Amino acid sequence: MEDLRYRGKKREGRHRDTWDPFQLNPVGAEKEEKQRCFLLAQYLVAVIVGVAVLVSAVVAKGSLLVLSTLASPKSGRNSQEQQFYMLMLVFCLVFPNFLVFLKSLWHCALRKFVVPNMKTMGFICAIECLVSLGTSVLVLIVMPQFDILTNLFISGGVCIVSAVLQILYRLQRESWKILFPICSLLLTSAGYCLLGMDYYVRESSKVDRQSKDCFYYVGVGIFSSLLISFCWWENTMQAKNRMQKTLSELESFKDFVFLISSILRVLIIGAVYLIYYAAIQKSIKWSDFNLAGKEQKLLQIGLVLLFLQAFCSAACHWFGVVACKIHAVRMSFALPLCCTGPTVLCLGMVLFMTQAKYLEHTKSVSILEFCANLHLVKDKNTTNVVMFEMSRSICRTMLNSYYFQWPFVMLALEGVCMWAGFVTCTYYVWKIKVQRIERTSQLFVRRLYESAFIDLSLLLNTKMKLPKAQTNEIQDELQSVVIYLCATMWHETYDEMLKILTSMFRLDRYRGDPKEEHKDSFDFECHILVDDAFMTEKETQKRLVNEYVEDLIHVVTEVYRVFTNKEPDDVSIIETPYGGRLMFVLPEGNMLYVHLKDKQLIRNKKRWSQIMYMYYLLGWKGYISKNPQKMPRMDTSRESLISMDGEIFLLPQFDNDNKRRFISDDNTYILALDGDTDFHPKAVVLLVDRLRMYYNVGAACGRIHPTGMGPMVWYQKFEYAVGHWLQKTAEHVFGSVLCSPGCFSLFRGSALMDDNVLKKYTTTATRGSEYVQYDQGEDRWLCTLLLQQGWRVEYNAASDAYTNSPQEFKEFYNQRRRWGPSTLANTLDLLHSGSETVKRNQSISGLYIFYQMFTVGSSILGPASVTLMIAGAIQFIFKMDGAISIIVSCVPPVFYIIICFATKANTQITIAAIMSVLYAFLMTASFFSIIGDMVVQGTFLTPTGVFLVSMAIMYVVTALLHPQECGLIIYGLMYFICIPSGYLLLIIYSLVNMNNVSWGTRESKEEGEENKPKSIVCDKDCRLCCWDMKIQITNEAENVMLQQIVGLAGQKAPLLQLTKRETQPQAASNPEPQAKPETITKKDEVKNPPADINKKAASKDLKFSTTHDDKDEERSITSHSSDSSNSSDASHSSDASDQDDDDFMNGDLEDMEDIPVKDWVEPVKTEFLKKLTYFNMKRNLQAQIRYSLRHKNQDDVCEDLVLMLTDTLNIKLSKAKPEDILEQAELDELQHELTNQARHILKNNKMMKLEKRVKRAIEKTLSAPQVQRLDESEKDFWDKLIERYLTPISDSKEHKQRVSKELKSLRNKAVFLYFIINVLWVVATFFLQLIGNDIISIRIPKYSPDGNLTGVLKVEPLSLMFLFSFAILLLVQFIAMLYHRVYTLIHVVSYRGTEKNYKERDLEDEEEDPTIENQYAISISSEDFQL
Repeated sequence: MEDLRYRGKKREGRHRDTWDPFQLNPVGAEKEEKQRCFLLAQYLVAVIVGVAVLVSAVVAKGSLLVLSTLASPKSGRNSQEQQFYMLMLVFCLVFPNFLVFLKSLWHCALRKFVVPNMKTMGFICAIECLVSLGTSVLVLIVMPQFDILTNLFISGGVCIVSAVLQILYRLQRESWKILFPICSLLLTSAGYCLLGMDYYVRESSKVDRQSKDCFYYVGVGIFSSLLISFCWWENTMQAKNRMQKTLSELESFKDFVFLISSILRVLIIGAVYLIYYAAIQKSIKWSDFNLAGKEQKLLQIGLVLLFLQAFCSAACHWFGVVACKIHAVRMSFALPLCCTGPTVLCLGMVLFMTQAKYLEHTKSVSILEFCANLHLVKDKNTTNVVMFEMSRSICRTMLNSYYFQWPFVMLALEGVCMWAGFVTCTYYVWKIKVQRIERTSQLFVRRLYESAFIDLSLLLNTKMKLPKAQTNEIQDELQSVVIYLCATMWHETYDEMLKILTSMFRLDRYRGDPKEEHKDSFDFECHILVDDAFMTEKETQKRLVNEYVEDLIHVVTEVYRVFTNKEPDDVSIIETPYGGRLMFVLPEGNMLYVHLKDKQLIRNKKRWSQIMYMYYLLGWKGYISKNPQKMPRMDTSRESLISMDGEIFLLPQFDNDNKRRFISDDNTYILALDGDTDFHPKAVVLLVDRLRMYYNVGAACGRIHPTGMGPMVWYQKFEYAVGHWLQKTAEHVFGSVLCSPGCFSLFRGSALMDDNVLKKYTTTATRGSEYVQYDQGEDRWLCTLLLQQGWRVEYNAASDAYTNSPQEFKEFYNQRRRWGPSTLANTLDLLHSGSETVKRNQSISGLYIFYQMFTVGSSILGPASVTLMIAGAIQFIFKMDGAISIIVSCVPPVFYIIICFATKANTQITIAAIMSVLYAFLMTASFFSIIGDMVVQGTFLTPTGVFLVSMAIMYVVTALLHPQECGLIIYGLMYFICIPSGYLLLIIYSLVNMNNVSWGTRESKEEGEENKPKSIVCDKDCRLCCWDMKIQITNEAENVMLQQIVGLAGQKAPLLQLTKRETQPQAASNPEPQAKPETITKKDEVKNPPADINKKAASKDLKFSTTHDDKDEERSITSHSSDSSNSSDASHSSDASDQDDDDFMNGDLEDMEDIPVKDWVEPVKTEFLKKLTYFNMKRNLQAQIRYSLRHKNQDDVCEDLVLMLTDTLNIKLSKAKPEDILEQAELDELQHELTNQARHILKNNKMMKLEKRVKRAIEKTLSAPQVQRLDESEKDFWDKLIERYLTPISDSKEHKQRVSKELKSLRNKAVFLYFIINVLWVVATFFLQLIGNDIISIRIPKYSPDGNLTGVLKVEPLSLMFLFSFAILLLVQFIAMLYHRVYTLIHVVSYRGTEKNYKERDLEDEEEDPTIENQYAISISSEDFQL
């Protein structure tokens, strides 16, 4: 209700200024806010992780202490039990080394092998051996001789070497903090002294018959602790940048070093155990280890304690890593670990005080009586063994002294000193700064944890980070990066443009003023490259911008109004060698560039647009940043439209180039976008995290969500979901993602600039295979080049982006016709260079290459697998013989192959659509037939039954693990019944039409709409006839219209132009005016918004006629290469003359009058001059005043200015109409009046210090767009770039014929290969059916629900093998998905913990929100969108 009232109040305010106050807000433009549920979830996760760290550490430490007590020779256990518990202790020490061995072996197998430096490897292995020796001696020899309390306290001494090194190297940010390691050293030394004194008193007092050999164990224990403390030597060295060469060498082959060192550590543990207990003590009796059939309680206790210690220590290590990565270092990491020792002590004492009294014959009053009565326990094996031995161990302390018990205080002080010693030694952990999603190697020095001292191990292993560190890995502060958002547009609709512009403005609002620091330390620019942006006006033959550019200008203006309530402040129009450029300053000061490409001047299509902006942003801007003297200088005579205080400083476009001087190519990123992509700032920041934290990541992509309505979109929603949930995550985990989609991917500048990447990406396709690989899937080819050069491509599931997907069956098939062959070509290229790629790329291994070979093989066998699945359905439904059902199921694919070779593309798609519907019915029957088969067989353990059930369970679990996408599982049924269409018919269509290299989506959409108004001669009927394709042979000029229908007119620019002239009278009979100052025209535009929209939608497709026949190979080549062909357009006529435009130019623009401008400049400038209408000026003035004083805490003065200046404006323009554009003389007079009035108001309020800001706000309100000249050096760059790489392609007829033949030959080879492989598979299955299951089959026993054998199920070995292999592939992908989900959750929680807070919107900004109009009479509001 409040929302309705709020909107009503806003509407009333707008209604005072215009008669059209009705609005339409763009979807998704609302201001981002932190959701409370995410905030609560963040704290909840932190609490859960902290509790998990504490509980696992306590259980791991406690179980180890219990095991050492049970294995003690002074315990009440017999020798057999003591040997068994000692063996469990050995396994506890071996387990973490075994985990490191497996992880290192996995990395060595999946990454390229680096030959280690033997000297470095020997040094590391020697230290590891000493540490393992100390750990083994302390745990296996010393601790069984001590009581449980001494064992708990003595482990605190392992920090002594770390404290000494901190003192020697002065590893403190402030000098006074050296007191922490000094205190740690003193406290630890005091603890050791108290340990010796305690045992001296015990021996003197004869407590528990203590002998003098205890002093040897005390000395050995102290020495062992010193050896163990060398474990974390690397932490000090890396913090002080000592031994940099050794550490850097170790980084390259650390996996192999850890592999060898883990083996050595296990050998030393075993050697210590055998030497001491077998050779010295001779207490091992090998026959006692045979526990079969007896001692079940012994096995149970020992194995449970082993499992608890091993599992909980590993879990504590993992949860500790998670706690650091989610920015909960203090609450969930340092605090639980520091509390582990006291918690274990308190828990043990509570158990001793509450449970010990329940032991038999131990009821007593004093501790002395209790300890004396322990010997009276008759059967020590029937009591609580753990509690009994814990009590016996405690009774070995001074508490059991008959003379005096006060020396027990020394043991307590020992514990306090040891605990305080390691806490002060690891003081830096409490102040450590953790970046978002830091690598584990950046958080911890060692990969291995010490399970015997899990709490101390994690704290001492945490990396010290100092500001003087030289390596990038250990910097506390995020390095600044610059991001270039580059969107390529090709005939996008108005709504699609609205999505991408809204996303860019959202990022501008998130980033804020580029002159201020940002929490995520990034700057950005937006670049939009519009392909085919110009058309030729029929009447005057002038080259003007087309309707797509006009739509884009309107979208920019309207989105600017949504976010700021005002028109764009600083607009520049620049002529360029490739066409033109529009330059905008976004509301917060970031830049937006719109590059208008003229296909007569520069090469067309998406790949060439990518090359264009990559060379411009990485090549040219990188060059001038490295040569500051070549930077273009700003004209200081021009008043800055950015400054609020009147100072002269760099405009944003110059400021960004200046910042680039201090940013390396490694920290320069390009965000590749499509013209219809919708995203939020969070998605960009999450991708930036991947590249910022991992140097070898050359590209990262997010989760792409298809949008739209209809069955085809439903199918694609589930297809995209499965592809991202399973396939992309498996590629990310096991190796590297093969394709980073061009609609939303972040690329590292240095990766693109690497050898054989960008340079090779500029290669012009000259052969048939190159057309398929290079131009049909340019994003996949670019990623292939990155992978072959050693870069890694990653996938971030939390980075969401939305893009339009094909909604029509024809458009979908044409898109996949382009994607399918390109995917296969690039994958085969990568597999072909697999051995070389494995050598170069650390993320790609031989196993990963094998995995990709397996996936390619399974995809090739897709048609045969679907055919056999259909055969199974036919066999069950119609009770056919297996061999006959296979023959029947092969008929439709063979029929469709013949259709594809004999007819043109439209006919093929029509027949595919009909067959898809029929297959859908059959798949539905197949689904129920599989269920019926399981009922008939009496078990679901049939191959198809197991496959169906496992697939259903896997997809449901996967969907549940993606809560925000869980609803997509509903579309799974649509996906299932469309399997024959997607994996059989579509593959056939793609392969047979591989020779068609046209784009296929937007072109095919325009084709049908364009041809209809061009001629009345039954275009639709001609296109349905197969014989009309023969007309393409003719070259008669008088039959131009017929040539254009079959697609030949696109090959010759004059013919297309002639056709436009022929239709000129019809097109010109209903011209559409644009930007006329007359009131009648403006009213007409407002009155009929639907008609205007329909006219634009209809005329848009009229203006670019590039029709082609999908069956015509030569036309397909022409659609790819004829970028230089002319294109005509029936543009909106404009009655505004050059004289009228000059009247609107301000003083700065008058200096530019002598610059000759092209025809397209004036109409564009006139469009932006609409901001000088009375209605827009009034709204802009109010918004500018409020915006300029938003942080000055002068609300009353601001409102007085708004009120008085608005009244002055109303008085001065009382005779002007809302849509009238003011002339220059009126503007000058108005500016003078407004300035005087503002000065008077400020003087009365004694706020003259705000005069400059208010004056600048008035100037910005009355400013006109600037026409600028391109810098000569940049113009020279564009000329040479176009000449070298981007000259429009004009292939000869012979070249087109040769490429057409090559494409046909390539098509035939691919079809033959697919056909042979699938036929062999089907034939093999067919003959196995003929032979019969009785001869060759695998027998699977069937059991009833009560477990009785009911029969045998005979299964073909070939089908079972394929299903089994496919099931293994899915299982591997499912495991990878689980792993990826966990780390995605960590990343999301980490991001939410460091997310930027938006500024609260000023209240005065909400008081008025004028109507925002466009030529369609649609108004857009911004009540929720301002900062």
